[in-house]
Amino acid sequence: MNLTNCTRVTEFILVGLPSAQGMENMILACVLLLYLLCLMSNGLIIVMVIMDHHLRKPMYFFLSNLSFIDIGHTTTFIPKLFVNYLSANRSICFYCCMAQLYIYFLFGVTAFFIIALISLDRYIAICHPLRYAIIMTPGLCLKLAVAAWCGSFFSILYQGVMITNLPYCTSNIINHFYCDVGPVLKIAGGDIQVIEALGFLVTVVVVMSSLLFTLISYLFIICTILRMPSNTRQHRAYSTCASHLIAVCILYGSVCFVYLRPTVKNSSLSVTKSVSWLNTMVTPVLNPFIYTIRNNEVKEAVWKVLRKKPPAFPKI
Repeated sequence: MNLTNCTRVTEFILVGLPSAQGMENMILACVLLLYLLCLMSNGLIIVMVIMDHHLRKPMYFFLSNLSFIDIGHTTTFIPKLFVNYLSANRSICFYCCMAQLYIYFLFGVTAFFIIALISLDRYIAICHPLRYAIIMTPGLCLKLAVAAWCGSFFSILYQGVMITNLPYCTSNIINHFYCDVGPVLKIAGGDIQVIEALGFLVTVVVVMSSLLFTLISYLFIICTILRMPSNTRQHRAYSTCASHLIAVCILYGSVCFVYLRPTVKNSSLSVTKSVSWLNTMVTPVLNPFIYTIRNNEVKEAVWKVLRKKPPAFPKI
């Protein structure tokens, strides 16, 4: 087939969520519940950081960035998912699909950088507490956050442009519940080897480097905890690090499984869709609880937002 003279599709058809027959309504109800929990939990963190001056610290600044990312990440595709199901029309326009794909990965890549910055903040706070205020100034934190967002934007820009310019002539059915790179490339014409190689390179550089940085930071934190004189402080610090590492393992594990592969042609999209649940719906809901569940400053701020007298939480 001559791809240069083909008529480009104007819209794609999204197959939808992985489901058993007759379970669509139950699965959609679960998705709606997770989405509302994501909006409420992450939105509450953003509101608290803005309203409570006690939370205007580097840790909460980066955490509010992560909450904004989680809201944006899910909002990129869940409203469209519900519109398609309610209207019984599973189509999405070509440029809407390309925009969804790019914005989704913009939030996703930025999340890795922000998680790395959170680990850096915790490393300096625990391993170098006397120098923490000198090092982690508001100006530096702002520069780091801007660098994370700009780095994400430019790291996926060229790949996004190349995917948009591919010919789509043979099929317009995307076997996924949103416009993801793998399913889109499966129906693309032309030579996609360069795009696959570039995507694999970006995944290795961004994902693996941020994962290595995060793990090394927590390794130094654990070594510092071992030298703490108080067993109680050791236990609480260990449990906090363990919860953070659980969030890191869930996110990085699912992303590596889905995207850390040299080719998409022979990959199983049914398995990919199931694993995508973790980093698209479950992780954004878990992050606010994992990063704040043992944080007394956040607990006190929640009571202030709810206009109640804060209880006396034991200091860590």
